[in-house]
Amino acid sequence: QVLLVESGGGLVQAGGSLRLSCATSEHYSTGWFRQAPQKEREFVAGVSRSGGTTNYADSAKGRFTISRDNAKNTVYLQMTSLKPEDTAVYYCAEDPFRAVPSANDQLYMYWGQGTQVTVSS
Repeated sequence: QVLLVESGGGLVQAGGSLRLSCATSEHYSTGWFRQAPQKEREFVAGVSRSGGTTNYADSAKGRFTISRDNAKNTVYLQMTSLKPEDTAVYYCAEDPFRAVPSANDQLYMYWGQGTQVTVSS
């Protein structure tokens, strides 16, 4: 069983920054997703097993950076220039079957419990 634990969420003003961390027991392709109230879960960013390939949702490009440190078994999501519309519960998830991260949440087998990010205007 793969265990994922997110941390780093909180309350921040618009324009501020947060760094989310996902502690994981495996080095699989990892994605960050988010779900706002009354909205569907959406892809934010993904990173390959080695960290050499990343992809981003359009809403995250230029503002968010995903990275991983396999020596520390941790995947990060650095978020800058935060907007109120970034408010959501953020989840990390792992796909043990594909080398390149997908934006399709149905392909991810393991999920963390989520961390709340709230951006005030």
